[in-house]
Amino acid sequence: MPEPNSSAFSFVGDSDLTRLAEADIDDVLSYLHGGLKKLPDYGSLYRRYLRQRWDVYDVDFTVDAAHWQERLTETERSAFLAVASGLHHGEQQVEEALPVFMLGATEEENVFIASQIEDEARHTVFFDRFYREVVGVRGDTIKDVLNASYPHLSETFVGPFGLLACQAEELRMNPHDQAARVRYGTTYFMWIEGVLALSVMKVTLTFCRTRGVLPGYYAGFTATCRDEARHVQGGMRFLSDAVRANPAMLAEIHRTLRTILWLAAAASRPTSYEPLGWTREGVQTLMLTQLRRKLGDVGISLPLELSLLAEQVQPEIAGG
Repeated sequence: MPEPNSSAFSFVGDSDLTRLAEADIDDVLSYLHGGLKKLPDYGSLYRRYLRQRWDVYDVDFTVDAAHWQERLTETERSAFLAVASGLHHGEQQVEEALPVFMLGATEEENVFIASQIEDEARHTVFFDRFYREVVGVRGDTIKDVLNASYPHLSETFVGPFGLLACQAEELRMNPHDQAARVRYGTTYFMWIEGVLALSVMKVTLTFCRTRGVLPGYYAGFTATCRDEARHVQGGMRFLSDAVRANPAMLAEIHRTLRTILWLAAAASRPTSYEPLGWTREGVQTLMLTQLRRKLGDVGISLPLELSLLAEQVQPEIAGG
């Protein structure tokens, strides 16, 4: 997998699925954070979506299936599934939870949110194909495959996605409550997508690139990460605009983060990252870096109390 040329930003933004397989995950993350420096409007993000759409059925998993059986050890397969399953379930959960965010949104926001829902559906199908064609999970429906992969899921999935489900119901009952929208946006856009999902991407894609394995997963998941760049930029645009319009919304972000960080401070079933070339400390540092970069790039401060709490976060990752 060769390195992209020096104009990595343009390379990531403009490449089709085949060329995107040459990109490094760090280039995609740089592309994401570069957009946070000057947040695009929703119309620009929608136009980017139209340009960057990819066909999930163009991904070829033939080589991946051989690699899964012949080049990965049982320990590596177990560790990979323990991390990747959070995205498998997260994409489907978000596909169901995101439409409620449209109820109190502007039409410009809704056009972009509609594109994000389509992205999440594509990602759900991507993982469904990966689990069927590479891992060998059987099922008549997408839900059958999700149920079969559930034992691999980290317990930390339940905390943030359970919180998001409660916030989605709150928002359904009060769609124009801006504080409720900010709480939902903090959990979903900042934490689930901006920290957890991007950490899963960094861990698994770095493993694939270092080992030279699973090219179909690498291409499709790199394209997924580029989609997530739009989602995170749109979500952080929403949070930034909300705080600028009403500074009291900053307190809602902080309260929500306090809840999230408390939930993330304990894990009774640690994930083993060593088979994937990572340490628990390395993943923890990755998560904290992702959080601080999102906040810093859009000018949202983190009080000392929350900074100290963030350092206690356990490195069990799941996202969507």
